[in-house]
Amino acid sequence: MDEQTRKLLEECSIGCKMAVESLEQVSEFIKDSDFQKLIDDYTKKHRALEDEAVTLLNTAGIEDKSPGAMASTFAWFTTEMKLTVNSDNTQIAKLLIDGCAMGIKTLGEKVNQFSSADHKATALAQKIMRTEEDLMKKLQEFL
Repeated sequence: MDEQTRKLLEECSIGCKMAVESLEQVSEFIKDSDFQKLIDDYTKKHRALEDEAVTLLNTAGIEDKSPGAMASTFAWFTTEMKLTVNSDNTQIAKLLIDGCAMGIKTLGEKVNQFSSADHKATALAQKIMRTEEDLMKKLQEFL
């Protein structure tokens, strides 16, 4: 596997891991059953996308990476602080929409940066970005 493909797949895996962590973290604050169902559905979707990235990496003999400890801790702490003050659906939706936008931006940059990555890696990155866009649209119902 070439370096650009590896780096793009690692970014896909890390992004999905961070998304799952965020979705699981906010889940404990959700009281609305429809909202909870949406979060559960997208947690499963992100896990499946992560599995796809990990499988492609493992097939090439490469272990996937975890998100950096600092990034994960900062994201967790920021979310906890914001939801401790206000944990209504609007606040949760805003936080998740911001996370989706960040994921789309980051992955979009990486797709452009690693333009020589193979088709499977690029297609997976684009599938993740579409999933984030779909989630953002559905989250708007809870604003």
